[in-house]
Amino acid sequence: MIQDPNIIQFPKLGWEFEINPTAFTVFGIEIQWYGIIIALGLLLAVLYCFPRMKRFGIDSDRATDAVIGGVIGGIIGARLYFVIMKWDDYRKDTLKDTFLAVINTRNGGLAIYGGIIGALIVGLIVCKIRKVKFLPMLDIAVLGFLIGQGIGRWGNFVNQEAFGTNTDFFLGMTGGRIQYVINNEMQIGGSMYESGLEMLWENPVHPCFLYESLWCLLGFAIFALYSKYRKYDGQLLLMYMAWYGAERAVVEGLRTDSLMFGNIRVSQVVSVIILIVSVILQIIIGFKVKRDPENHILYVNTEESRLLIEETRLRNMGMKGKDAQIMSNEDDEIGILPVEDEDDDDDIKEEI
Repeated sequence: MIQDPNIIQFPKLGWEFEINPTAFTVFGIEIQWYGIIIALGLLLAVLYCFPRMKRFGIDSDRATDAVIGGVIGGIIGARLYFVIMKWDDYRKDTLKDTFLAVINTRNGGLAIYGGIIGALIVGLIVCKIRKVKFLPMLDIAVLGFLIGQGIGRWGNFVNQEAFGTNTDFFLGMTGGRIQYVINNEMQIGGSMYESGLEMLWENPVHPCFLYESLWCLLGFAIFALYSKYRKYDGQLLLMYMAWYGAERAVVEGLRTDSLMFGNIRVSQVVSVIILIVSVILQIIIGFKVKRDPENHILYVNTEESRLLIEETRLRNMGMKGKDAQIMSNEDDEIGILPVEDEDDDDDIKEEI
């Protein structure tokens, strides 16, 4: 048995790490690695997505508000989803204690599906207000999701959480906190950790966080390459739903801390539904686009997208309000057209 709760081991690989979940303390407040890693994933997602928004016909200035709103909605949604599913663990004797328990996320307790739902709701509202096209915005956003999830899952590694049942797999891991959790589970009659007839609570378990991290980062690489060849707005969104849904449906079956509704693993059922819906929609929309490609033009190739981006460019040059709109209209009249840039990372160019 590992005595130190901060020790993490991968026995078959001969790796051992000592990681304290608390990174440092500021004015008596403990800053957790979990939060730092989540923030790092978010930062990398933003740094990747913003310079590439023009490739999707999105004006990054307008999209900023939608991203901020989506992040706030995602954090709130992820926490509420988790707390609702485990309400008995957060309900305290007083309203104050209950509230403090609910908002304390430093040790984990965020559910990805709740985060996605919250981000979509708030993001959609802000997109409507700021005149940002929702489907192309989601196409670029899912690339950010995959980066954020791929990096953010390592917060679970530091906290030694979101692990699975015992395994002989060479990537199996164990740790002081993991053994403590399993030992308590056994004492209350849990049967998630078995090998034959013997409870092997000191044996390695599935590192579910690692499976999901690698799957998301692989998905990001594939989707980033494919994004140049997408056929319709929303295609990357549907691909993400199928990609993540398939992985989560499998990995959730290995986990021992699933959010349950009776005997049903909520996230596993949701993942299967998302996967099926995504595949069906991709087949239907794919046939429609193939049959009538002229009526399924990417938003980036539309006049609306070009005008909104051009209006922002002129405003950033010092023109505001009606002046920017007038100049944009005058440009249209004398035949200024955008030049296709393979990388789509440069500013819109003018041709007379």
